[in-house]
Amino acid sequence: MNISIIAIGDELLIGQVIDTNSGDIARRINPLGWKVNDVQVVADDADEIKRAIDRAFETSDIVITTGGLGPTKDDITKTTLCQYFGGEMVENPDVLENVKQVIADRGLVLNDLTARQAIVPSSCNVIQNIVGTAPIMWWERNGKVLVSMPGVPFETREMLDAAVLPMLIEKFPTNTAIEHRTLMVVGYSESLLAMKIADWEESLPPFLHLAYLPKPGLVRLRIDGQHQDKALLISEINHYHNHLVKMLGDNVLFDDDVPVEEILLLELKAHGLTLSTAESCTGGNIAHLLTSVPGSSAVFNGGVVAYSNDVKRNILGVSAQTLEECGAVSREVVEQMVIGACQAMKSDCAIATSGIAGPSGGSDKKPVGTVCIAVKTPGGIISMSHHFPGNRQRVIVRASMTALILAIEQIRALPKHQISSTVEE
Repeated sequence: MNISIIAIGDELLIGQVIDTNSGDIARRINPLGWKVNDVQVVADDADEIKRAIDRAFETSDIVITTGGLGPTKDDITKTTLCQYFGGEMVENPDVLENVKQVIADRGLVLNDLTARQAIVPSSCNVIQNIVGTAPIMWWERNGKVLVSMPGVPFETREMLDAAVLPMLIEKFPTNTAIEHRTLMVVGYSESLLAMKIADWEESLPPFLHLAYLPKPGLVRLRIDGQHQDKALLISEINHYHNHLVKMLGDNVLFDDDVPVEEILLLELKAHGLTLSTAESCTGGNIAHLLTSVPGSSAVFNGGVVAYSNDVKRNILGVSAQTLEECGAVSREVVEQMVIGACQAMKSDCAIATSGIAGPSGGSDKKPVGTVCIAVKTPGGIISMSHHFPGNRQRVIVRASMTALILAIEQIRALPKHQISSTVEE
């Protein structure tokens, strides 16, 4: 099944807003074995939207549009689709009641402009948007389907799962079995990893495919498969997956596609340990990643953003002498920071970072991108100095991921290691 995505909005073309909807749709479509043929980004222009639909229907059975469904004059998707498919704009009483309910749930008062969301083309089937005011519209023509969805990302995600994908699956059923397995691998660049497993990859049967999905500090390897015989597919994908795990050994960080921060929380939970953070150059990003996982409070005690030397001294107990002799960006300082973090926040383990994220502040001895990282566990303290290339944000992301991975590796080295389940609230 081929799918085309059309993202509509002037704000997307000038870079004011990033199109995340296309990626969300693709990620949800892929497990169904359906193929995203193309993604078009077009302006709020009726002729451009119509031409994009024509192009999409030439190659795809399903077209999903996002954006342009608001109540203001610049949102023209509804009227354009009415022109394209025929019919007239009419007030739909069911949509109006849904809009009233959504507005009431938000503690707001319905105004005339928002009430106009209930005016929809008579030629479409309406799917009520239970998380927003813009109705989702479904058209069928010559056995093909166009679904118009809101531009608000969380509304698109919610309604894809709740209504649109189930309806598309019912409309376009398939007997093909689809399976995939993912490994998260550390210690290799993408190219070196490809060389390492080249013979293994060459031996894959034609119905299995390997994808390399690099992220900062690691590479995800995803084995995808499609086959009419589900039992055979599962057997083969497990066989090749297990062989790959054996080949890569300790370089396998996790046997699933799970965020690194969640893996660390799982390790802490399995060992009955707590964690705190002391961050300088990463500015609280590590703590943010950890607390974004539901249930992290069971093992994460808290964090300090020790950006100034005064905070390093007064809150974390870093000695003035060490700061003077070694500099704030040094292994000696981050080693003292993890000790201070454990003491201040009564935790068993700690992560500390101090570095130069840039774009200025570097020197010949410590250029921009230099980051020192320390991890403390009941097994001791380890510290490392790294140089991460790229702009400020990339340095922060790379340093955060490297610190999390180092913590995982150090906790795994402790006795009585076992992982039970995902972190829960």
